[in-house]
Amino acid sequence: MPMKKKAKPARQKTTTSNRNDRELRAHLVYLLKGGGAHVHFTDTVEGFPEAKRGAFVAGLPHTGWQLLEHSRIAQSDILEFSRNPKHVSPGFPEGYWPKTPGPPDGAAWAKAVEGFRRDLEQMISLVKNPKTDLYARIPHGQGETILREALLVADHNAYHLGQLVDLRRALGEWPTP
Repeated sequence: MPMKKKAKPARQKTTTSNRNDRELRAHLVYLLKGGGAHVHFTDTVEGFPEAKRGAFVAGLPHTGWQLLEHSRIAQSDILEFSRNPKHVSPGFPEGYWPKTPGPPDGAAWAKAVEGFRRDLEQMISLVKNPKTDLYARIPHGQGETILREALLVADHNAYHLGQLVDLRRALGEWPTP
């Protein structure tokens, strides 16, 4: 009896649609990480003096702690909404801002930084996953898509990280070129 050849797996054609999907995901990841004209998260929080994390500056509405913690809370909310139908968002606006101008201690700042990084990486993983349909409506939403939520995270982060840069400049704590 002659030996049968094993069937080769069908080669997946690279279509324009597949290529566009990969490129869109790559662009979204780049944007989420602070690519292009956007500031990187690490650059805004690294070296932020502990004694100035709760300091207000004339003409600016928020402290470093308020901006960091607000960004973390909002990003976490968007991520959880994107993947968890049982998620309940905090009350708006009070649930999205810390109750105090400064962190209770250095550990709270470090925990907020780590939480922001972790949630950002999880949003990036969601976007990178080819099984994630970026265009499908989120079943428990009101027309939102993962694409919209990823863009919302990038936009919201860019805005508030820019505010952190302005604050650090006003505090005299932003590196000069």
